[in-house]
Amino acid sequence: MSDADRVGPETPDSALPGRRLSDLAEKAVDCTADCCGASALVSDAGTDRPAAVTHPDLSALVAVQLRSGNGPIPTAAEEGRPVDAVDLLREERWPLYRAVALDSGVRSSLTLPFRRNGLTITLSLYSFHAGGLAAAGRGTAQALGELATAGLARDRAYQSALAELDHMGAALRSRPLVDQACGIVMYVLSCDAEAAFAVLRRISQGTNRKLTDVAQRLVDTRGHGLEKELASLAPAPEGD
Repeated sequence: MSDADRVGPETPDSALPGRRLSDLAEKAVDCTADCCGASALVSDAGTDRPAAVTHPDLSALVAVQLRSGNGPIPTAAEEGRPVDAVDLLREERWPLYRAVALDSGVRSSLTLPFRRNGLTITLSLYSFHAGGLAAAGRGTAQALGELATAGLARDRAYQSALAELDHMGAALRSRPLVDQACGIVMYVLSCDAEAAFAVLRRISQGTNRKLTDVAQRLVDTRGHGLEKELASLAPAPEGD
């Protein structure tokens, strides 16, 4: 599948899903009788929804459904059930989809949804003939979709774990710097560690700077020239 066959731009986050979706679409066509093409799509809301198609003409067929929010793909993703368009010459549910499909020579389609760990994948099969995909939802395409969805869910969990580890590592690396800055604030204001950290946090929020950047400035200057600013941000003594 070439870059032009993708619906939406490929990003580092979507490259791996895109490859898995491409494999799914191509294998589904190979194993399904009377199937002229296929599309596979990550149907999560709020993402760039990487998609793969086995022929460039099918990109428009997927895109019109995403733009309008109407068609077999949105319906299957929302309802979690296969959606069959047996004969698009007689189909009345999705006028825009019907028009683009018939213009591409597609006479029927079947969209299969797959859900796993919060991830939704749709696999759509297309045929030049009416009723050509009647048994496709019970065959190899179903098994391929389930395997691909499981693989994508596993990839997503792995990437999430890596991101969490990176976040934890960054927090651990910044802890000594923040502790040192708190010590400076404690010395300047004669306050405890909790109050010192509250001052750092208020500076961070008030200046829209990272807490580590605020801490670095304090460490670099040893607090010199910042006494008034620190004092103005110090929590009021209890009882005031």
